[in-house]
Amino acid sequence: MAQSHLSEAERVLEIVPETAQEFGGFATNPAPLLVAQYERIAKQEMQALPFYHATMPIVAECVLFEGQWLGCVLTPWMLSVVLLPGPDQLWPVRSSSERLALQLPCGNMTFMVGELPESGQLLACSLMSPLDPHLGAGEGRALVSSTLKMLLSLPVQQGAGSVDLGRRRLFGARRDQPA
Repeated sequence: MAQSHLSEAERVLEIVPETAQEFGGFATNPAPLLVAQYERIAKQEMQALPFYHATMPIVAECVLFEGQWLGCVLTPWMLSVVLLPGPDQLWPVRSSSERLALQLPCGNMTFMVGELPESGQLLACSLMSPLDPHLGAGEGRALVSSTLKMLLSLPVQQGAGSVDLGRRRLFGARRDQPA
């Protein structure tokens, strides 16, 4: 039996032809594939642009969140949140630049449909573009990890009034009085 040498992206595209109305997800973390694609884009299309931050590495981190790959991508020209289909997911093919509002633990975010040559469609939300020219490579790497943690964190809300946490108030309220 011949061993397959196709990458995961090639398998996804092989299974789902271009005329399909749905495409399959990634069984494994797509971060290395994102890095490889953005490295090619950097060399072929972006490095001559005036806002290109030449000392910034290309970094991607992804985690599974509700069956989808949620990630953060840093390139020499931007920092973005990305969402890709997870294992056993089928996503509908959408028109490029279509916008979708999604609720994450940190709050609501608006994503735009984009497409990469090898992995196909993804949802992206730009956080910083262009990058601050004073941002260092180490700070950029740390920013990716911190951003991903923040995306999955519950928001902290400060209320206008004080909260009475006394046990008497909590357990002693009568039915005709609010707790």
